[in-house]
Amino acid sequence: MIARRKEADVDVKILIQRTPNPYARKFIVNHDVKTDGKITFNDANECRHVPLALALISLPSVSQVHFFENVITVTQNGQNDWELLEGMVKEVIVSLFPQHNPAFVSAEEVRRQTLSPELKQIEEILDNSIRPFLQGDGGDLEVLSLRDNQLTIRYEGACGTCPSSAGATLEAIESILRDEFDPEITVVPM
Repeated sequence: MIARRKEADVDVKILIQRTPNPYARKFIVNHDVKTDGKITFNDANECRHVPLALALISLPSVSQVHFFENVITVTQNGQNDWELLEGMVKEVIVSLFPQHNPAFVSAEEVRRQTLSPELKQIEEILDNSIRPFLQGDGGDLEVLSLRDNQLTIRYEGACGTCPSSAGATLEAIESILRDEFDPEITVVPM
């Protein structure tokens, strides 16, 4: 399904894709949504500085909004019909995108600059081996801490409520980190 609108010299095209998570949809836009990095918003207070995200998280039943490159992943709580919600999301994107600044800086980008060498190495492994697959399905993960060889993560976007996140996906993450970082590491989702 594609929506278009020409406003302020911005022709906005949107392609909607399902994800493995029945509660999440990817809205692929023909322009950058986030120039550098990625960000997940879980409530209106987190995104007051990004009007597009604020309008999306304020839609009925929307529980999370994730921006990455030219993709917006919208997750709902299951209390809204996707056909209706997809129309509302498209309308918000098309109307607010001409004023959207994809170069905004997120707290995640600032956080990465202050990481320990071990966490920087883990983030690099995740960026190269794990995140492309998660992001391809409209999700991602955030590293929360590393203590005593236990890495605590939080799933984002479509991965946040996806049933496979606790099983096969978690096992794959742990296996890759054991091969490339430390054979004793365990990964725990929050």
